Amino acid sequence: MALDVAVPDPPDLSNRGKPREFDLQDETLGSEDFYREDLEDLLQEGAWTEGFNEWAEYTDIGEEQVRIVSDLGLFQAFDFYWDPTDDRLRFDVPTLPDDWRERDATDSLDSSTVSLIDAALQDLGRAVYETLEDYLERNEETSDFGWGKETYGKRGE
Repeated sequence: MALDVAVPDPPDLSNRGKPREFDLQDETLGSEDFYREDLEDLLQEGAWTEGFNEWAEYTDIGEEQVRIVSDLGLFQAFDFYWDPTDDRLRFDVPTLPDDWRERDATDSLDSSTVSLIDAALQDLGRAVYETLEDYLERNEETSDFGWGKETYGKRGE
């Protein structure tokens, strides 16, 4: 059964610090460019909606859990970025806060539902990630350049 909910706004990737799973490299001294502006543009152009709708077709969570995720701001907490050290797209998935038992928004949840929601968020991140990869491949096919250093390495010079 497909989930029938409105697609939330894509996450705002601006003004974010270092990604959670990223280690700064000594040789770059923190000057990494994660191309979040470019990725945010792709999300707004439809990658978020496409990925979300694909996910909504097979997710195991219901409307109430989606409302909780939305109320907690977790859709906005997704982070998509270009990893300059591995020259590839990555994403960080939010999870329900550790203090979920003390929050009014999550008082109806139990541990198994929390695990289900966290798994569903991981699935959503993967679906949007794969959609972004498709968008990047289409961009690559329409130009002589690829994504990453070849295209964006000299930006800002």
